[in-house]
Amino acid sequence: MSRNVSGEQVYTYTVELIPTEPDGYSVHVPALPGVVTSGGTAEEALAMAREAIALHLEGLREDGMEIPVEPPPTGRRRIMRIPVQVAA
Repeated sequence: MSRNVSGEQVYTYTVELIPTEPDGYSVHVPALPGVVTSGGTAEEALAMAREAIALHLEGLREDGMEIPVEPPPTGRRRIMRIPVQVAA
């Protein structure tokens, strides 16, 4: 989803905030493969994610590439974890 605010384009992306050991958080942006960052606290990790996303989008724009727009979530979307067994 994107919108225009004060002459700037605002994009909204889903992020995955994952606790890391021994402390801190890793952040992944599923809609933007390769955008991964981390921080010592959840707030710091999210701030780093905003910066990483902005830099990635600026790079796409400079390269003349289309900026991915994530559709707004629907009430039917569910995120689940499923085990998958693979032969060793």
